[in-house]
Amino acid sequence: VQLQASGGGLVQAGGSLRLSCAASGSIFSIDVMGWYRQAPGKQRELVATITSSGTTNYVDSVKGRFTISRDNAKRTMYLQMNSLKPEDTAVYFCNAVVATTISVKGYWGQGTQVTVSS
Repeated sequence: VQLQASGGGLVQAGGSLRLSCAASGSIFSIDVMGWYRQAPGKQRELVATITSSGTTNYVDSVKGRFTISRDNAKRTMYLQMNSLKPEDTAVYFCNAVVATTISVKGYWGQGTQVTVSS
């Protein structure tokens, strides 16, 4: 199982970016998926999660600005980030709880850099 994150980049404050996370491999089903971020010198923090049925949850600092979504048929998760702030600068990682024929466990993507300039 592999998770491939993409869509990061450099954007000015107030701008937007859309991250994607595509899952591939011998997957039976995908349960909860989520985005995390880690800024330099800080611990990795949860940004948003989405269940297989579409229930979402956000950290307070991104509520109203970020939207998490997923396309189950494409096994892909998205994070639409609007009104970006310099404090959103971080490496963003995707995570998914994946069931295969032999196990159920969490997987991480490789991370994509988001840099917001002031």
